Amino acid sequence: MEIRQLNSEEFEISLSLSEYAFQYKVSGEDKTKAKSRFKPERVWGVFEDGILGAKLTLLPLQVYIQGRAVNMGGIAGVATWPENRRQGLVAKLLSHTLQTMNEAGQTLSFLHPFLIPFYRKFGWEIYCEYKKYTIPIAKFPLKTEISGNVRRNLFDIVILDELYTQFATQYNGTLKRDKDWWEHAVLDQSTHNAIFYSLVGKPEGYVLYKIEKSELVIDEFVFMNEQARQGLWTFLANHDSMVTGASLKMVPSDDILPFLLPDPRIDQENYPYFMARIVNAKAFVENFSYRVQSAQQKQIINIEDKHAPWNDGLWEWSVNLEGTATLIRTDGDNIEADLSCDIGTLTVLLLGYKRPGELSRFGRLTGNDAAVQWLEGIIPQAQTGLFDFF
Repeated sequence: MEIRQLNSEEFEISLSLSEYAFQYKVSGEDKTKAKSRFKPERVWGVFEDGILGAKLTLLPLQVYIQGRAVNMGGIAGVATWPENRRQGLVAKLLSHTLQTMNEAGQTLSFLHPFLIPFYRKFGWEIYCEYKKYTIPIAKFPLKTEISGNVRRNLFDIVILDELYTQFATQYNGTLKRDKDWWEHAVLDQSTHNAIFYSLVGKPEGYVLYKIEKSELVIDEFVFMNEQARQGLWTFLANHDSMVTGASLKMVPSDDILPFLLPDPRIDQENYPYFMARIVNAKAFVENFSYRVQSAQQKQIINIEDKHAPWNDGLWEWSVNLEGTATLIRTDGDNIEADLSCDIGTLTVLLLGYKRPGELSRFGRLTGNDAAVQWLEGIIPQAQTGLFDFF
């Protein structure tokens, strides 16, 4: 058995496995484009006697954590031929990939799970969710007099990205986008965009949408203030002769649109989305910003991580008066942990998806009450989100 990166001549076998596993077909011009964008160094495969049995793609990405860009390894396209399944090939790939990410300084890893329990076994945990709304035209937000104007289909990626970045950095776990990502993963030929400008000409929000089967399909709705939100909704409501309603996807979990509607009784859905995993606990904990305390404090934490042994074990976790931390490995048979959790739980604690107290109540975080309250005190409140897919 060999685990290695693919080479440029292995595009066809990689594509064939993806087509079979994900049940789609690429041909003609689309296949030519896919081949031109094929980056074999990002695809890791398990080979038996030179034959590809399983593969995954490791994407070098960055996400915003506390408003700062952090290196993240995005795992995508995990695929196995049916005759090779349940032989531990994906487990071997994931373990190898964790080591690769650690060596590359990617302190976090994200993936979209085909089966959540499967990836939980390897340390990934759900870290965000999104809402979906279906709103009939009669229940749209009321039209208002706009103090500004909306410009449609400018496709100015610089402006879109500036607005997106201001919005995205309010959340932990959102993707830092570059021009290539905007062009190939966000915008396509069927996507319209509308940008709201204030009276002084400042862009303050945008909406990405499609019109499908007499419905507005809204992929992203980004606004910097209430004026922009109302202005964009008035623009959308002016489609009332063309559509019967709107479907909003990837709505942040802290959104309160239904409360603001004249009639809040609309179809709503909460959807657990991506999973996250700390790759290197020491690096992540020490680059995180904590609430300032009245005195330097420390606790002993036991981190359980059998798939990344450099994280597993007892650590002394201290936070100083400036809100920065150190995580120092602690050895000794007589040392008892004040706190204990697995790497997935530590991930969602620090990202802000769940709070220490609630995880303690349900047994995901164990420890004495004082240590749990210490975590409650040092970890800032935060919202998580992700508006992309890979």
